Amino acid sequence: MKKLCLAVATLFCLSASLAFAAEKSHLKASLDGLQEVAAATIITDGTGTFTATVNNDNTLTYTLTYKNLSSAVLQAHIHIGATKVSGNITIFLCSNLGNGPAGTPACPDDATHSGSVTRTVSAADVTNLAASQGVPAGDFKDVVRAIASHVTYANVHTTNHPAGEIRGQIRQREDDEDDELPGAH
Repeated sequence: MKKLCLAVATLFCLSASLAFAAEKSHLKASLDGLQEVAAATIITDGTGTFTATVNNDNTLTYTLTYKNLSSAVLQAHIHIGATKVSGNITIFLCSNLGNGPAGTPACPDDATHSGSVTRTVSAADVTNLAASQGVPAGDFKDVVRAIASHVTYANVHTTNHPAGEIRGQIRQREDDEDDELPGAH
């Protein structure tokens, strides 16, 4: 009987710790040209979505999808910048210019200038390009802190609009609003 109680208690503790470890925060952004500010607001048929999960293991798994852009996709990033403010690149989402950190995928670009890319990034993927904004290379914790503070955006850059054709502020999904992002402290 003692062995059975010990086994049940061990199973209960293991289940509870796995449930806690599985807690994740989910992010989203809707991208369009009306949110662009670098050069000017962009009137475009292009749209996109950015969804991501901040994992407890200090990684971020994202999917960036875009469609009907006006020209070939050059690159896409997460930038540090509040609404209506341009900011520096902190994480490359994809690039067709060969300028991203090792492992940066190419940006898919079909005949309609549409595509989707999914990847998991970590501290090794945080560039030094936002160091002047307080986020040096490898500083995943402060990237998450910036996301939690609503001062990051996803941006897709194209040949016709190299400063960015579509942009969207990154926010926690409504079903996660009460959750704290892992590593945001």
